[in-house]
Amino acid sequence: MDVKKKLTWLLLLLRLPATHKAERVAIWRKLKKSGAIQIKTSTYLLPDLPPQYEHFQWLAQQIRDFGGDATLVRVQEIEGMQNEKLIALFHRARDEEYGAIKKSLQAFLTRGRKTNPETNAAELERLTRQFRAIREIDFFQSARGQDVQMLLRRAEGSPKKVLPRLDSKNYRGKSWLTRPRPEIDRVGSAWLIRQFIDPRAKFVFAAAVPSNREILPFDMVDVEFSHHGECCTFETLIRRFGIEDKAIRKIAEMIHDADLEDSKFQRSECIGIDRVLKGWAKNGMSDDQILLHGFECFEGLYSFLQRL
Repeated sequence: MDVKKKLTWLLLLLRLPATHKAERVAIWRKLKKSGAIQIKTSTYLLPDLPPQYEHFQWLAQQIRDFGGDATLVRVQEIEGMQNEKLIALFHRARDEEYGAIKKSLQAFLTRGRKTNPETNAAELERLTRQFRAIREIDFFQSARGQDVQMLLRRAEGSPKKVLPRLDSKNYRGKSWLTRPRPEIDRVGSAWLIRQFIDPRAKFVFAAAVPSNREILPFDMVDVEFSHHGECCTFETLIRRFGIEDKAIRKIAEMIHDADLEDSKFQRSECIGIDRVLKGWAKNGMSDDQILLHGFECFEGLYSFLQRL
């Protein structure tokens, strides 16, 4: 199903007297917890799904019980606001919430074993609960959610596996899948795949891994070519395929620091490229175009590093 074209929406139009301050705060908190976004004054939006419809019905009744007015409307489109723009608003709201957890997880990983194990376990459990709560209202599967999920895997300290070396000859002419709105690790990894692993690689985008085993996912949660231990996806790929190029090793360090933000290698060169990629995404550039222009950035960087 083409979600962006066939979505219907729920609008909750509400009014509460200004004197009812406690009630207004209570309703605002419940709206925030539900994942609803505000598109106009006193107008809140959710995708038209049964649990969300029931939740808005319940909130509308509560607003009336508080002495206010509430109207619940189901619409197929909102004039002047395309579905892509509405979905982007949901992504932006969830990205901010995921961003707060990401910062906490990075601080958690930086402290490492310096903190009491019981304190660490309690904090990790709290962060995991927060992540799950956001995931429940992440209706359109923000790419930032998978970034945080991979950090959680790292924080949980999954046992290190010795991953076998692979022969790139067995991975040519494949379709490679990653998450939409590619950023530094996904764009860099796709460029690496095209240049050093699969010259005829085709790239596709989806929020979840399909059942089709012919498609090779990368930089997604719980897949072979993704974050492993302290390695970002780009680093995983160069290890698995035995890429010994010195310039590629330097780019791996740059991508690691830009993606994981842990300053492990003290390399800042790719932070600027990452911001450019994010800017292109915000301006509405397609995923394919982001890859195309991103490849040009990495090609230039690689050529420069080869001459050093």
